Amino acid sequence: MKANDPKHPWARLTAAARTMTDDRDNAAPHGFATRVVALGFANEPRLTVSLFERFAWRAVGVAGLLAILSVVVNYSVLSRTVAVEEQITEEESMAQLLSVD
Repeated sequence: MKANDPKHPWARLTAAARTMTDDRDNAAPHGFATRVVALGFANEPRLTVSLFERFAWRAVGVAGLLAILSVVVNYSVLSRTVAVEEQITEEESMAQLLSVD
């Protein structure tokens, strides 16, 4: 059966849906906007901080300090590794230049 046939169930359903109108009230309740603005401007300090939040911020601080400490402690090893890699690269390029001749 063809979908554009007027007796097809889908065609009848879409035709009925096109004729419907929405007459519901879409306005916000009286005083809603005022209440939202008042809650937004309320500056109530948070007195209770969860235990999880307190430990989470401490864990972030400790993790940051450990990261910085590990870079400081291993800086000499890292710089030596980079220097050795640069030296190997220079030696390889010199070997290639000499082998071309």
